[in-house]
Amino acid sequence: MSERLDGDEPLLAARAHRPSDLVRFLVGALGIAVVLGIAYFAHGTTAGLEKDIDKGAGQAPPLVISITAVVASIAVLLVPVAFAIERLVKRDGLRIADGVLAAVLAHGVSLAVALWVAEAAPVPIQDALTKSAPSGGLTDPVHNYLGPVIAYMTAVGMARRPRWRVLLWVVLLTDALSVLASGYMTTLAIILTLLIGWSVAYGTLYAVGSPNVRPTGQNLLAGLRRVGFKPVSALHTEEPALAPGGDRGEKGDHERGRRYLVTLEDGAPLDVTIVDREQQAHGYFYRAWRRLMLRGITTRRSSQSLRQALEQEALLAYAAIAAGANAPKLIATSELGPDAVMLVYEHIGGRPLETLPDDEITDELMRAAWRQVEALQSRRIAHRRLTGEALVVDRSGAVFLTDLRGGEIAAGDLVLLMDIAQLLTTFGLRVGPERAVAAALDVLGPDAVADSLPLLQPIALNRGTRSTLRRLAKERADREREAVLAASRARREARGRGDAPGGDRKIERAEKNLDKRAIDEAMEEVREEDLLTRIRQEVLRIRPEAEITPARLERIRPRTLVSLIAGTLAAYLLLSQLTDVPLAGLFDAHWGWVAAAALFSAASYVAAALSLLGFVPEKVPFWRTVSAQVAGSFVKLVAPAAIGGVALNTRFLQRSGLRPGHAVASVGVSQLFGLGSHVLLLLLFGYLTGKEHSASIPPSRTVIAGLLTAAVLALIVTAIPALRKFVTTRVRSLFAGVVPRMLDVVQRPRKLASGIGGMLMLTVVFVLCLYASIRAFGGEASFVVVATVFLAGNALGSAAPTPGGIGAVEGALIVGLTTIGGLDGATATTSVLLFRALTFWLPVLPGWVAFTRLTQRKLL
Repeated sequence: MSERLDGDEPLLAARAHRPSDLVRFLVGALGIAVVLGIAYFAHGTTAGLEKDIDKGAGQAPPLVISITAVVASIAVLLVPVAFAIERLVKRDGLRIADGVLAAVLAHGVSLAVALWVAEAAPVPIQDALTKSAPSGGLTDPVHNYLGPVIAYMTAVGMARRPRWRVLLWVVLLTDALSVLASGYMTTLAIILTLLIGWSVAYGTLYAVGSPNVRPTGQNLLAGLRRVGFKPVSALHTEEPALAPGGDRGEKGDHERGRRYLVTLEDGAPLDVTIVDREQQAHGYFYRAWRRLMLRGITTRRSSQSLRQALEQEALLAYAAIAAGANAPKLIATSELGPDAVMLVYEHIGGRPLETLPDDEITDELMRAAWRQVEALQSRRIAHRRLTGEALVVDRSGAVFLTDLRGGEIAAGDLVLLMDIAQLLTTFGLRVGPERAVAAALDVLGPDAVADSLPLLQPIALNRGTRSTLRRLAKERADREREAVLAASRARREARGRGDAPGGDRKIERAEKNLDKRAIDEAMEEVREEDLLTRIRQEVLRIRPEAEITPARLERIRPRTLVSLIAGTLAAYLLLSQLTDVPLAGLFDAHWGWVAAAALFSAASYVAAALSLLGFVPEKVPFWRTVSAQVAGSFVKLVAPAAIGGVALNTRFLQRSGLRPGHAVASVGVSQLFGLGSHVLLLLLFGYLTGKEHSASIPPSRTVIAGLLTAAVLALIVTAIPALRKFVTTRVRSLFAGVVPRMLDVVQRPRKLASGIGGMLMLTVVFVLCLYASIRAFGGEASFVVVATVFLAGNALGSAAPTPGGIGAVEGALIVGLTTIGGLDGATATTSVLLFRALTFWLPVLPGWVAFTRLTQRKLL
């Protein structure tokens, strides 16, 4: 009987770029850097190692060393040729072409490295990679042909074939040892050669792609015949369409492989899944990131071979059935060549839960699903992916658990509770939290469900489920925004019809209170808790004493990682600035002026708090706001000065009870007023400075270059429609509520005075701090000149992309004080360093303390 393929066979790319190849290339490059570092910093150790090797080699018979060297040199060239012939006979010429390309590139890299070591490398590296050769002169820093041979053998895949792999390593080790014993190479030179060949091979494979040898449907039919089946046809089954509220699951984490429905000559049909290396590599970097950042909840598939994956799924399938759960019966497994495996299951013939309409998801069906989970958990088996596509309902209504490849045997409590949290969320998205929790309580009982609440957090859920929750949160925010806008329009229409009174200030204030009440009522009507909160509330009705504090799942918090990077960067930048500064002059400072400068620096945080609160009509605690400004000193380390403060203040106001739109608008108004006052003061003090100096003031080249760069960027953004739309959209969304907020603040004279007064005070105390720093080192400059220099330097620092304007602020202030203020270079430099130490570097530690405290109290 003829065999056929039904359905659209998926088109396969000719080449595949495997993330694992890129990772191996990066590891090899890192290894090369480590070898060079050892050669540079551990010269004594490498020299002693070479002496020991030479001493041991001197005790070996010269004839044996010579014969070994000849045999190894011939074998290391013959083995690749033999493998190439074997591949060509099997019509796998693409791999040979990749190997030749990798060998050519490795030869070029080896020559370049050898030339660099001989001509430009530091002396310690030259001494570690070369030595006196027995025949005179110096040895080669890189083996002439060993690197290209290693690159060729790696690129053609010899290491993935057991027999060839053993022969490969025997030949390579023999050749390397013979060269070392002969005294023609150093140990580090051999290691460097190996790493170059290995790195170039995987870099080439990732760049050009590996030949795609994924099996097709015809290979599947042939593989089924080899394991005793008589297939008639194979239908490639596409992924089903999603039902409302369903999710596609964690595609980057658990790809399901290609699936076929196979009809046999006699007997029931089969479900066959093909898993290959390309499918297994999908989402590699996402899984690696999850393994780095999280603990206890990530899958172990990142480093599995195909055979290990096949064995794990087979073991889980048998274990699930032995536990009493409904799972597809695995009846056969087989490899389809070196790069794919197939798993043959009995055909279920059901529909995934995600394709069922909501009215078909009955309470009995959910209880049936929970009974399957209960059976797994009774034997400590974790499914790890209880989404709508992994639950299949057959024609009789029985629920089957599929896609067990990501599961875990002898799972810990954390992983088992995560399964409960995931299925609660899966059902909650379809039928609501009340029915989802009720079904779980009926089967698992209150204790097991309550214990899962600490795992009921987005980071512990499936990737697709998290995406669905984010989409629902965005829809809730949109509904709330629409309700607020509708209430505002209704109030404006009411005032326009004359339905509301108007006239004096008391009536206007009453109008505002009515507007606010209408908006609050509209918000209350549409406000709803997120799904996870509602699930917790349902469980707490049964177990009020249940622990709901989210479990700590992050191994490394993103904020901790950012703090570490920021601290390292700050230390490096500070040390780089101090290398060229005469530090001895710092101890000659007048400490009274230093204390005054420190006092002015501390007063800047009070001024910043006054400036911010002046544009916030709502009541926010003053000293808490001061603490937030101190925390901003730490944030400056990781963000440009004009961005970090805006983000921190916006977050602080939101945490203090302001709505996101109001918080953004208040900070936006503060920034607009600050920009306006800064420009006016700069013009004022610049004019006064010009009056004091008869000669023309030379403009700063840095300022001119910055202005020209800003003008060019503005022209580019204006000329390109996509960029113009992107910028205008972001600016419009950021300042959407600025104008109404500004009008609201203008009607409150006290608030307005506080905001403007705080801005003026902030500028004055900074200028006084710089002035006191100059006087501390005996410098003389007028207050007007110092103010002009500070305002210009601060503007440049705000525009600079470096954290806190590092480099740009110092350079602008030093140039300004020397050209306009008339200070000598040493005095200007030490004065600016003192000013920056008091206003930027020293507040970092108290800023970190304030940032940590506010974060712990959930105020940031």
